[in-house]
Amino acid sequence: MNDRASALSFPCPFPIKAMGRAEPGFQARVEAIVRAHVPELSRHAVRTTYSAQGNYVSVTILITAHSREQLDAIYRDLTACEQVLVAL
Repeated sequence: MNDRASALSFPCPFPIKAMGRAEPGFQARVEAIVRAHVPELSRHAVRTTYSAQGNYVSVTILITAHSREQLDAIYRDLTACEQVLVAL
């Protein structure tokens, strides 16, 4: 077990961040991916920040994580999305 896994005690609040180009539909796509794993996701849990030039956007979604497997599945789906350049 690595240090990161041992630091999490489920359920717990966990921020998911995805970054990509500021294109129409990016936020909705990220929300849809996360919502597939967290159906109870609230609209108030989503925060969007644009880069200084407005070319890139980061979408941060605060979820209640229930397992390491759930987090792994979310990140797997985010990184499989062509629009997502970075998932943290």
